[in-house]
Amino acid sequence: MTTPTPEPDRTGWLDWDDYLAALRLDAARLAEVARMGVDRPVPSCPGWTVADLVQHTAAVYLHKVETMRLGDLPQDWPPAGLDERDPRELYGEATSALVDELTARDPSEVRGTWWPDDQTVGFWYRRMALETAVHRVDAELAHDVVTPIDEELAVDGIDEVLRIMLGAPWAAAGHTGSSVAERVRVSSGGRSWTVTLDAAVRVVEGDSDEVAVEVSGAPDDVYLYLWGRRDDSGLAVTGDSEVAVAFRSRLAEVT
Repeated sequence: MTTPTPEPDRTGWLDWDDYLAALRLDAARLAEVARMGVDRPVPSCPGWTVADLVQHTAAVYLHKVETMRLGDLPQDWPPAGLDERDPRELYGEATSALVDELTARDPSEVRGTWWPDDQTVGFWYRRMALETAVHRVDAELAHDVVTPIDEELAVDGIDEVLRIMLGAPWAAAGHTGSSVAERVRVSSGGRSWTVTLDAAVRVVEGDSDEVAVEVSGAPDDVYLYLWGRRDDSGLAVTGDSEVAVAFRSRLAEVT
């Protein structure tokens, strides 16, 4: 008898249609900005041009398409010749393939991911919408035409980066150069998350106990700060400055 797969905890997640809408919108915007030119350097991704960014994002999309088709993460990746394609043409094809693959599958369908607690297509709905939002901003930064991330999506992105990126298997293994036995609270969009920064990260929502550092601000500002795409000039950051630096360093290891 097959043991049923436990339902992942998706408290606070957006509706599936909202993720698809965000993915489509931000993917179209990224393509639009790429048409302004692909030779510009991307300040948020040192060493990359817009061409590199677009090629990378296309490869990420195609990897997820292959993952959903196979049912698990592909072992032989990337395929030969992928980096020789015109990046904008490849990105257009990859975007269509990803949207088609997601819409053809139920979010509850079991498919491999790198997050042990959620082995479903729904994980990729969320991850790809948020991946695209960040890389859309990367492209906009290259051309100095940045537009804000949708507030609800940004709040959801804050939850993802704290709970899943910081708590991912590679982080849980304790491989970090920024382990401190301190707590940081992040507040935005009417929600708050308390992060314990020792070797194995723990995140609790709504906790009100004392913390070493508090970070708060508008969802777009906080989300991009957590992803290293924005400094803290638009935020309220209070408390121990050394812990704040360790927090930012820990984030840089996983984003």
